[in-house]
Amino acid sequence: MRRSDREIKEFDEIVDVIKRCDVCRLAFQDGDYPYILPLNFGVQTEKEQITLFFHSALTGKKMELMQRDNRVSFEMDCAHELFTDDREMSCSMAYESVMGHGRIEMVPETEKYDALVCLMEHYHKGDFPFDQRVIPRTAVYKLVVETVTGKRRKRKIL
Repeated sequence: MRRSDREIKEFDEIVDVIKRCDVCRLAFQDGDYPYILPLNFGVQTEKEQITLFFHSALTGKKMELMQRDNRVSFEMDCAHELFTDDREMSCSMAYESVMGHGRIEMVPETEKYDALVCLMEHYHKGDFPFDQRVIPRTAVYKLVVETVTGKRRKRKIL
């Protein structure tokens, strides 16, 4: 990382940033260009292993790409704030971001409910019931993160 002064090195801090993000962008292999799309997600950690959960329709481009090559990259960011410095005649952005890569795979039918609950809890803390009749019509997949980095730029205090 070029700006090591902005690197988030502690695992728990990286997870904290993930938990505050509301969109995860996945990049799939697609011939000459990557195929990138924003998705809602859930996060689960065990020891220092991060697993991200996603859902979608049972068919579509990402499903085709996932079956062809399950290696993906991901990125998420939050805490955006524009700030200016009139004395230095500059402006910049404060932010926090996490990126990495891993392998994405379908969640077995017997684990779909728990994965969807994890996803729902990311956006609504506590018990949030959903119609379980949608489970057979929903693709649920997980990204087991192999590498992850975090970066933060804080607002400059004048």
